[in-house]
Amino acid sequence: MQITDVKFRHLQDEGKLKALVSVTFDGVFAVHDIKLIDGHDRLFLAMPSRRMPDGKYRDIVHPIGSELRDLLEDRVITEYNNTLKQ
Repeated sequence: MQITDVKFRHLQDEGKLKALVSVTFDGVFAVHDIKLIDGHDRLFLAMPSRRMPDGKYRDIVHPIGSELRDLLEDRVITEYNNTLKQ
């Protein structure tokens, strides 16, 4: 599975939320509303989630395993840094 497109929406300078991201895989599957968050020591991704009746949040979509999560984070953060340089 390859990441074929990364698009940023709502780039922000202030606050912990830095961007909302849409990622396309293999040119045929898109995931929207991934959050790029400024954590205590690094940027990280928060997957799209939905609030459940008990008030807790549950991811709607997420990588199974650390390999894809790392690949996704690395690609999105690299694209984010390149976007800021422009």
